[in-house]
Amino acid sequence: MAPGAARILVLEGFSPSNGPSSHLGTGSTEDMGRSIPECLRELDIRKSVVGLATGAGALYLLYKAVRAGIQCKPPLCTTSPICIARLAIERERHGRDSGELRRLLNSLECKQDAYNRSMILHSITRCVYLLEAEASACSTDDIRLLGDMLDDDNKSVKIQALNALKAFSGIRKFRLKIQEHTIKVLELISTIWDTELHVAGLRLLNNLPLPDFVHPQLRRVMPSLMEIVQSDHILSQVQALRLMSYLAQKNDLLYDILNCQVHPNFLNLFQATQPGSLLLEVLVFAERLSEGRNSPHYRAVKWHYNEQSLHEALFGDDSRLADRLLALVIHPEEDVQIQACKVIVSLQCPQDLRAQSVSCHPSHSYFKDGD
Repeated sequence: MAPGAARILVLEGFSPSNGPSSHLGTGSTEDMGRSIPECLRELDIRKSVVGLATGAGALYLLYKAVRAGIQCKPPLCTTSPICIARLAIERERHGRDSGELRRLLNSLECKQDAYNRSMILHSITRCVYLLEAEASACSTDDIRLLGDMLDDDNKSVKIQALNALKAFSGIRKFRLKIQEHTIKVLELISTIWDTELHVAGLRLLNNLPLPDFVHPQLRRVMPSLMEIVQSDHILSQVQALRLMSYLAQKNDLLYDILNCQVHPNFLNLFQATQPGSLLLEVLVFAERLSEGRNSPHYRAVKWHYNEQSLHEALFGDDSRLADRLLALVIHPEEDVQIQACKVIVSLQCPQDLRAQSVSCHPSHSYFKDGD
C-alpha cells in the first residue's frame, strides 16, 4: 500500500499493521473485513475530490497569469536602434517631433563598434522613409556624415550607408550633396564583388541624375557594370541594366557601352525562361542601344568594335538576336511582348526615318525579308 494511503487510513481509524485503532473498539474479524473495502472506497473518493480541486486551482492560477500577461505592457527599450525607430514612429503618429532621427545621427559621431554602426544606419534608413518631416529637417552635414561611412572598413557598414543615402536621395534638397559621393559609389561597385553591395550601390545611382563630371569614371567601370549584367543574381542584374539603359542615352558613353566585351552566351539573357523582370530590363536596354546607334549623331562616325563586343553580340552579322526577339513576341507576360516588338521596330526602322514615314522599310535589317 502506498505511504499516502496508509496515512489516510490511520486518520480513519485503521492501522495497516495493528488493525483498527483503539478508539474504535475491538471489532470482530468480520467487522474488520468490512472496514477495509469501505476505507478504500472512501480513499478513492477523497483522491478524486482532491484531484478535481487541485486541477481547478491550477487552471485558475494559469488564467490569472495569462490575463496579467496580456494586460501588462512590456518595458520599452530605449537603447536598441530598432526600438528607437519604433518609438519615433509612435510619436510621429501623435503629431510630435520625436527627435529620434537626430539622436541616431548624433550617435554615429560617437565611438561605436561595426555592428552598432550598421544597426544605427539601418534605423536611420527606416526613420527617413517613415518620418519625412524629420528627415527633411536634416542638414547637408548629416549627408556628409553618412558619406564618410562609405570609407568604413566593414562591408556591412558600407552597405547600410548606401541604403541610408538612397533613402535621403528621395528628398530633393539633398540630391546635389549626395551626387558628390557618386565616384566613391562607383569605385565600391567596381572593386568589391558582393551582390548585396552591388544592389545597394546601383539602387542609389538609379535614384540620382548622374552629372557629366562622373562620365570619365563611368567609362572606367563600364566593364564591371557589364559583368554584373551577366552575373546570376537577378536583383543586381536588373539594377545594372537600368543604369546601363540610362547611360545608353548619353551620346558620349554609347560607344563605350557597345564596345564592352561580353561573354559568348550573352544572348541567353533574352531567353524566354528568364524571369519577366529581367527580360523586360534587357529588352529596354537593347531598344535604347538600337535607337542610339541609329541616331544621326552616332551614324556620322565610322565606329570599330572588337569581335567580342556587345555591339557584335546584338547587332553583328552573326547575331541571333532576331530569333530570340521573335520567340519573346509570344511570351506569357504582355509587357515583355510589347517591349520585344519595340526592339524589333527599332531594328527594322532607324529613328530618323520613322519621323519621315509611317510605314518604313528596313535599310539595313538583321531580319530576313518576309520575317
